[in-house]
Amino acid sequence: MYFFDPLYLIMLLPAIILAGAASWLVKSTFNKYSKVAAYSGMNGAQAAERMMQRNGIYDVRVEQTNGFLSDHYDPTHKVLRLSPQVYNSNSLAAIGVACHEAGHALQHANSYAPLMLRTTLVPVTNISSSLSFYVILAGMLFRLPGLMYVGCAMFAMAFIFSLVTLPVELSGMRVSEPSSTLSAPGLFRQARRPTQGRS
Repeated sequence: MYFFDPLYLIMLLPAIILAGAASWLVKSTFNKYSKVAAYSGMNGAQAAERMMQRNGIYDVRVEQTNGFLSDHYDPTHKVLRLSPQVYNSNSLAAIGVACHEAGHALQHANSYAPLMLRTTLVPVTNISSSLSFYVILAGMLFRLPGLMYVGCAMFAMAFIFSLVTLPVELSGMRVSEPSSTLSAPGLFRQARRPTQGRS
């Protein structure tokens, strides 16, 4: 006999709302500043390269990848991947995102411990985060508490990964912000002209 307790949904609802609010805030902020051009005229790819080279990093490739705000730094292959909206645009939003990801390359070059730990956890977390919901659901439907505990443990692994990611992202923000001595001067100055794209 199957069962479903609505209490589970009530417990998950705050997390779902919080995740949705965070996603909306990121997208709306990016869209706002994607209409503001940078004084330097550089696009996201050029800004990321400038910031890395200014800090002595010449062995990281900058590539374009698919997806909206799918930007990330891959420490395993030393590749900085930027979405089309960031790679080709000279907006303040694009340069901010690109320099933030370049900040992770700086962390990698300096063997920043939280980044190293996050890199180690990525394979396990990818599996856990993608399967935890289905494992928990199967445990609920088939009345298998042990399976539910396994699913909760998998979800906990994803939560731990998020906690490890937090100092990595905060450090990346500090490194790439306009007042940082590590970011290239003039990248974040606003221009009085519309944004452009690189063909």
